[in-house]
Amino acid sequence: MFGYINVNRKELNAEDEKTYQAYYCGLCRQLKNEAGIKGQMLLNYDMTFLLILLTGLYELEHEEISYRCAVHPAAKKTAYINAATEYAAAMDIVLSYHSLQDDYEDEGSHIKQAMAKALLKDYKRISIRYPRQVQAVEEYMKKLAVAEKAKESNIDIVAGYTGEMLGQIFQWKQDEWSKDLESMGFYMGKFIYLLDAYEDLKQDQKKGNYNPLAYVQMESKEEYETFCRSTLTCLMAECAKSFERMPILEHAEILRNILYSGVWTKYEYLKLKEKKTKS
Repeated sequence: MFGYINVNRKELNAEDEKTYQAYYCGLCRQLKNEAGIKGQMLLNYDMTFLLILLTGLYELEHEEISYRCAVHPAAKKTAYINAATEYAAAMDIVLSYHSLQDDYEDEGSHIKQAMAKALLKDYKRISIRYPRQVQAVEEYMKKLAVAEKAKESNIDIVAGYTGEMLGQIFQWKQDEWSKDLESMGFYMGKFIYLLDAYEDLKQDQKKGNYNPLAYVQMESKEEYETFCRSTLTCLMAECAKSFERMPILEHAEILRNILYSGVWTKYEYLKLKEKKTKS
């Protein structure tokens, strides 16, 4: 479920791109602090978005660190780290642990199983720090497993499970911003689930794997693409509404870049790929 909440770098100005990269690098360093080099392998853009969102909402001051990156050693890198960086890294590890476990159960990949086992100690430590969030993810995985076993055909129900889970993850603190953060996470979670199902549909059909979009396509193949596009649009519109209700000034343009443009880069890529395949 990772890799959908991207930034559109082509539409960022130079200063915002530098800022975005600094938070991304800061998250990478924090993942290393949390779980060593294996933690850095979990780095993704989704949690970078959450980090920048919480930084802007809570107006957090960051520590600026200059360092040399082992992956890109040619020049010094800049990393921004604040209180939300630790939270985003912790949630990254929690979600990655369950994602790896799920992949192992679905694919039988012993590599994924080994990676999950390597994260178990870190996962348990984080569970003590963030019991509410971890419980939400664990309950989500159980609900999803039941839905998949029952071959639930209503995609709104299944996508809603992801939304409920991400709504809890977005709530770093339970305070006056909880309602809007939960709403934002809910609609973004549904968007992620639907887009993930959209990307995997053909492969799932070939392998005989569960995918609720298969039922949508069977009902009306002609309206399938319209349904997916319109539903994704509505979900992200609701997500953006929740964002706009919050008084975020710092990094607002970066966040809007992601919400109004970046989240669509994967969808547009999939459409372009499909078009090339047909031509």
